[in-house]
Amino acid sequence: MDDKVLEEKQIMAMRVLVTGSASGIGRASAHALAAAGEGSSLLLVDTAQDKLAEVSEELKSKGHRVRTLACDLSSPAEIEKVAAEAETFLGGLDALISNAGVLSNAPLTELSLDSYELAFAVNTRPTWLLAKACYPLLKAAKGAIVATASISATQPTPPHGSYSASKAALVMLIKQMAFEFGPDGIRCNCVSPGTIHTGMTDSVYGDEKLRAERAANIPLRRVGSPEDVAAVIAFLASPAAAYISGVDIAVDGGISTALMPTLRKGAVPK
Repeated sequence: MDDKVLEEKQIMAMRVLVTGSASGIGRASAHALAAAGEGSSLLLVDTAQDKLAEVSEELKSKGHRVRTLACDLSSPAEIEKVAAEAETFLGGLDALISNAGVLSNAPLTELSLDSYELAFAVNTRPTWLLAKACYPLLKAAKGAIVATASISATQPTPPHGSYSASKAALVMLIKQMAFEFGPDGIRCNCVSPGTIHTGMTDSVYGDEKLRAERAANIPLRRVGSPEDVAAVIAFLASPAAAYISGVDIAVDGGISTALMPTLRKGAVPK
């Protein structure tokens, strides 16, 4: 078997761990990664067992091997369980997609310590602990880590101060991983979604008027979908991104470029 055929078969048989995969960006990412080839193996992790089961059935019907694991990634003990399951079920790991997250909703002056710490316990720490626990598997496969950050990592977003801070820490964590893990062939990147309509943001983007108001300030003039972000995650996890590591890609329709036009004219110029 020549090298090209072998590489194609390896792409088709990708082994992937996706956290926060029961809905939104995580669910779309599971589908995008599975669609990259036939016979992929996926370990799907989330707290919502019922929704996980739905995603599992969808993927199994398309010929993929799937196992689900309902757990709370804010618990370090649960992280070890996930890593053990990855080794047992997947037999290796080509890509770790760290997508689980929680949104805080309070001004800093009213934010409780518990809420602040929960943001870091869910949005930041699990990526490090999962990468650490799965390091031998990722090293053996020369795999990839892709984490979901946010444009809030670089743009203050009241009243989500702890969310912004935890995502900023995640972006730097990924850069640190890229530097330390790079010699072992492990690529580490993150994506930063902007205005994306998911279950977490449905209270805003589910309202047609509010959605239209937000879209008016986005250069591409639309609110994004989970599939928009998932496509970039799948790319970064694939061999097509073999020489990309340590980057944070904004998937925001260009909104992060619109600060000055918005301040001067109230909206992005037509």
